[in-house]
Amino acid sequence: MKKSSSHNTGKFQDLYSGLIRLHILHHAAEEPIFGFGILEELARHGYRLSAGTLYPLLHGMEKKGYLRSKGEFSEGRSRRVYRVTVLGRKALEEAKDKVRELFGELFEEI
Repeated sequence: MKKSSSHNTGKFQDLYSGLIRLHILHHAAEEPIFGFGILEELARHGYRLSAGTLYPLLHGMEKKGYLRSKGEFSEGRSRRVYRVTVLGRKALEEAKDKVRELFGELFEEI
């Protein structure tokens, strides 16, 4: 995973919230994720989120049908594991197209 060069994301958190959701969908599409693991992954990309910010985001994505979760017992403890849904995969693919289009505009050489 490539690390972001940004270290102060709090200032522009409202702009990054969509990117954070895309990161979550991307990783949930690759393998089941859990809260602490995705917090670490997002931190590697320069996003500084608290559990109090992440869990409502995950619950909201689940409520909208992008993720589904299940409590699992692993390594001696219980934790909620999130997986992408069919709707979540479709949303991710459509978002990838929009991101490609935007990146083309943002980084097009003049």
